[in-house]
Amino acid sequence: MAVNPPPPPQVTVHPAVQPLSYLLGTWRGQGEGSFPTISPFKYSEELQFSHSPNKPVIAYSSKTWKLSSGEAMHSESGYWRPKLDGTIEVVIAQSTGLVEVQKGEYDAERRSVKLKSALVGNASKVKEITRVFEMVNGELAYVVEMATNLTSLQSHLKAILKKI
Repeated sequence: MAVNPPPPPQVTVHPAVQPLSYLLGTWRGQGEGSFPTISPFKYSEELQFSHSPNKPVIAYSSKTWKLSSGEAMHSESGYWRPKLDGTIEVVIAQSTGLVEVQKGEYDAERRSVKLKSALVGNASKVKEITRVFEMVNGELAYVVEMATNLTSLQSHLKAILKKI
């Protein structure tokens, strides 16, 4: 007599992650960067947001490459910890050695996340980083602003990504 395997466990999105579940998956697109101390540049990017079942956290990773040549540029990864009250904590480790601890808020109805650095670690020049993510016409748009010991907070990166 054949024995049927048990059904797979029910996978559920943690209630704290549910308001941001639209982010889960892989996003690709293009962006541009600038800052007073560097030449403007264009890049391609892939973002991934994943969720372990029943855990109140979203794993995040980003990798970029030069639009013209495909050569690898920047990468970073970390975790987003949304709270039921609409606040969020994010930790990001960059390939440059810089580490960010960010705090902010999300708006589930507007599908937006606003983050501001609470700590920028291992950075001799970077003093502050903000990130704003929002859905615009079904695409994920973001803007990153940065301040250094020589510049005030200003636009550094912006991109528009499509879910694949």
